[in-house]
Amino acid sequence: MTAITNLSASELVEKITAGELSVQEVTEAHIQHIERVNGKLNAVVIPLFDEARAQAKDADQKCNRGEPFGPLHGVPMTIKELYQVAGTQTTVGLTKEVGKRYDSDGPLVAKLRQAGVIILGKTNIMQTLAGWESDNPVYGRTNNPWDLDRSPGGSSGGEAAIIAARGVPLGLGSDLGGSIRVPAHFCGIHGLKPTSGRLTNEGVPAHLFATGQEAIIAQPGPMARTVADLVLTMAILTAPSQKATVDLVPPVPWRDPTKVKVDWLRIARYTDNGLFPCSPAIRRVVEEAAEALRARNAQVDAFTPPDVSEAVGLYVSILTADGGAALKHALGNDLPVQALKGTLQGATLPNALRPILSNIMEVRGQNNLAFLIRNTGRCSAEAYWKLVEARNSYRARFLESLDQGQFDAIICPPIALPAMPHASSEHLFAAIAGYAALYNLLGMPAGVIAASRVQPGEESNRKAGKDLADITAREVEQGSAGLPVGVQVVARHWREDIVLAVMATLEEHFRPLPTYPAFTALEG
Repeated sequence: MTAITNLSASELVEKITAGELSVQEVTEAHIQHIERVNGKLNAVVIPLFDEARAQAKDADQKCNRGEPFGPLHGVPMTIKELYQVAGTQTTVGLTKEVGKRYDSDGPLVAKLRQAGVIILGKTNIMQTLAGWESDNPVYGRTNNPWDLDRSPGGSSGGEAAIIAARGVPLGLGSDLGGSIRVPAHFCGIHGLKPTSGRLTNEGVPAHLFATGQEAIIAQPGPMARTVADLVLTMAILTAPSQKATVDLVPPVPWRDPTKVKVDWLRIARYTDNGLFPCSPAIRRVVEEAAEALRARNAQVDAFTPPDVSEAVGLYVSILTADGGAALKHALGNDLPVQALKGTLQGATLPNALRPILSNIMEVRGQNNLAFLIRNTGRCSAEAYWKLVEARNSYRARFLESLDQGQFDAIICPPIALPAMPHASSEHLFAAIAGYAALYNLLGMPAGVIAASRVQPGEESNRKAGKDLADITAREVEQGSAGLPVGVQVVARHWREDIVLAVMATLEEHFRPLPTYPAFTALEG
């Protein structure tokens, strides 16, 4: 019999409703597994095991009374520390928030509970959420189950790590610049960032989350080991609410991904965004994905996204337009972790020094750092409005380029590299943002599907250079054989059904292959 912790959420529901497994059996199996692996991972930082056992017992009693099942009845799940879960603190890694517990669940957590999930705990995040690792002074650092010396990504790294290690089949993350997709890619699981504004951010304590910044909207989204589980969870999260949320989520109907005819789709493909080149394994899996889709009679053609350098510049300019004030206020007396130091320094640098320092960095061959210095920093309200106008203009050009090719979807790298050693993301902004954060700027739905593992001999063919970004990228690639890599799938606004349909097709192709990242090194 397949181990309980290897089953997907959909499989667990099927077995529980058929009476083959009890909710208590399923819950206990996952709790015991978390206890076995979490000491090495530090992924589940707020365990709720006693509460989960009580809920599981209650769920079984309801079954015995013949009460109706929810669509996720008895499924163990974890929730990113960011979200309000009744009786728990939400700190985003800030010591001043420790001990401030919330009395109620946020709207999305409430929907999941109503669907029948058993919440086993909350998972680790990046300090202030502003980065692609998972480290903070409240809970410490989370490790990647494929290689404990590497990061699981962030800021939803705790979620990705515990799902990959079979602690739970399902999790709830959030994504402002790749925070679902980067951890999914690093840990060999699947994740979906919906269209900007599709899901509510109510239930995230407002004072911890750059209140009022709405040009680039963070999105909650599911993380899992199967596409079917992402589809099931999104149907629950997008169900109409009885009351409006504070951010007035538009009532856009959810479309069933199983109704999408992949053989009717025109799909754009690229492996290089013109800003930062990808590792060989990542280029390989995108090309394999293209061939797999062609084999299903989809039309797949080469695509060059409009000036990605401009897009990344807009992304960082918009998010640092306050000169780092929100970040400094959030930190209070806390020192930033290593992965956050560069962001804070760049955001708070006086504008008068930027042209000088940028020129110095370029002369020294530090082009990536020069780019960031030029594009970060405080600006006036008028200048901010112009940034948003420029974002709108870029989005229009991007969509026009899709129109020219009559493309329904895009397949491309999630980021340029496999999982990074801890504290190395500081110099890799362009390597990540140019592939992941691009679609936060655009607001388009994007998912990552686990595809393969880096093979011996394909770790790196990156040219040596003086730029710290290139040097760090080469260091990341060394010893990366065996690490998981994924493919990013993007579609037009509100067409998550197309993203998920393409992901399901690619899952069918990649999962049977011997190179598929089925089990982490932690699990054998």
